[in-house]
Amino acid sequence: MAIITLTTDFGEKDHFVGAVKGAIYTEMEDAKIVDISHSISPFHLHEAAYIIQNAYKSFPPGSIHVIGVDSELNPENKHIAVLMDGHYFVCADNGIISMLTSEIRPEKIVEINIHDRIISNFPVLDVFVKVAGHIARGGTLEVIGKPISEIKELTGIRPVVNNNESQIIGNVIYIDNYGNVISNIGRKLFESVGKGREFLINARSEKFNKIHTHYSDAINFEQPPEKREEDGKRLALWNSSQFLELAIYKSNPTSVGGAASLFGLEFRDTITINFISEGVKG
Repeated sequence: MAIITLTTDFGEKDHFVGAVKGAIYTEMEDAKIVDISHSISPFHLHEAAYIIQNAYKSFPPGSIHVIGVDSELNPENKHIAVLMDGHYFVCADNGIISMLTSEIRPEKIVEINIHDRIISNFPVLDVFVKVAGHIARGGTLEVIGKPISEIKELTGIRPVVNNNESQIIGNVIYIDNYGNVISNIGRKLFESVGKGREFLINARSEKFNKIHTHYSDAINFEQPPEKREEDGKRLALWNSSQFLELAIYKSNPTSVGGAASLFGLEFRDTITINFISEGVKG
């Protein structure tokens, strides 16, 4: 039996998550359900896209990923099922999947059309669970939907490179549980544009000229503990998803604060990387 994952903005207080799981078990008693997150900020498509993009790859091929964020059916918010990178995604056509399709071409996309057979005002519970069950039992996408070739695009998920490739302009797309700030600037783009040049990262009043690969790389462990600059250490790094992240070493947003609050950065705020040409450097 395929694994079914759940990513929603339902939270833990209400009955929604439990009801969806109950509906899955009613469909398939031997189902394997994994919660990716139910703490997406309400209707926050970029958060959902970032989390599912970085979680699904750890699951085996054939896994079915149900995404319950902004999923109410209306004329501008259709429901889709997507086969991509060997995984299935069931969600609304609201732009969430476009963050994945910017890197990987979908093998198949269908617009779900079983709504006339289901009375529902809770599509994740009724429609998405039915679709996930159909796929888990070996059913094809064409049975539950009509093939389509295009899906909605999320705006602000791709950074911009200026004409002479001296600058990358990105945005904050996610703030994690530690208050660390994740941008949409990927390492592959940075290396392709930068070509080994020196650089300066600007995020409001914060500036960085070095990008680490681990949080602890910013700490000089050759010094004795009492002389190290650890508390409040600011750093830029390539996170585990290979996106540029601005962080505070061992931050705690509930006490001393995290990078988001201390740097004054919020979702969609601008982060720029300026590359320094050889002529300017001297």
